[in-house]
Amino acid sequence: MIMSKDIEQKLRDAIVNSKMSRYKISKLSGIGEAPLSLFVNGKRTLTLTSASKIAKVLGLDLSKKNEK
Repeated sequence: MIMSKDIEQKLRDAIVNSKMSRYKISKLSGIGEAPLSLFVNGKRTLTLTSASKIAKVLGLDLSKKNEK
């Protein structure tokens, strides 16, 4: 499943603005440092599973809210 661009950008922003290092996010999420770096730099996307693991480490909810 492919994530929406909006969710991708919010996840990138959360990683960049996190007080945790990318190294620590990588270790806690089980996502390699290289794929994480490529994602943050906009050179690749993540699977929903990988994004979910990173979001969990950062304490985020990836669900998209319906706007009314």
